Amino acid sequence: MSLIRIDNLTLTYQRHPAVHHLTGVIQQGSLTAIAGPNGAGKSTLLKAIMGEIHPAEGRIEHALTAHDFGYLPQAAEINRRFPISVLDTVMLGAWRRVGAFGRIDRAEMDKAREALSTVGLEGFERRDIGSLSAGQFQRVLFARLLLQDAQVILLDEPFTAIDARTTRDLIDLVAGWHGAGRTVIAVLHDLDQVRSHFPETLLLARELIGWGATEDVLTPANLLSMRRMAERWDEDAEVCQPASTAGRTAA
Repeated sequence: MSLIRIDNLTLTYQRHPAVHHLTGVIQQGSLTAIAGPNGAGKSTLLKAIMGEIHPAEGRIEHALTAHDFGYLPQAAEINRRFPISVLDTVMLGAWRRVGAFGRIDRAEMDKAREALSTVGLEGFERRDIGSLSAGQFQRVLFARLLLQDAQVILLDEPFTAIDARTTRDLIDLVAGWHGAGRTVIAVLHDLDQVRSHFPETLLLARELIGWGATEDVLTPANLLSMRRMAERWDEDAEVCQPASTAGRTAA
């Protein structure tokens, strides 16, 4: 059953082309890796799926609302110097249920502590996030996703610069979400991780290289095409001119 349809999608970032004329379908309950070189448009595509970036051309169609998405940004986008505790960071996953000024009840607190226990951080509740290692902080962000309890989970480079044990534990959580019927889409660079844990792959180099079963997409021929396309990129290229009126993300 299709969940998200992408039709002739072109995206720009800072007025330069990021994704060109992408078409495909994300199935409900699928576990999909978006792979490709740096600058391939992978993170931009995630933000467009959530509706944060509007298409320059084409459409993204779905019946989802903002509440249906759980999003893990790249670690570089998060300011860890902000003075906030581990527990309070996890509790941010509940704000859509309780509202900005709603009361956090005992049940929500218990869920947050349970999420921390699930990611192996029981007893870390009062620690400041600035005192954590990269792996520990990533566990906190996964605990926040657990508390958010979204149906569609978008992960932007979730295993970058963390230790092997944390990576294994978090991959197990991703597999659990998939097993529970949630839709998971992750931007990844490690092709061995993609082959081992993600049954579907979208291989992107600003243009679509392949999209489907991972074993059919990550072929030597496709990987060679990806490298050649990346070598031809012109960072000063003009904005792609749409052939028709720009579409809007459907919600």
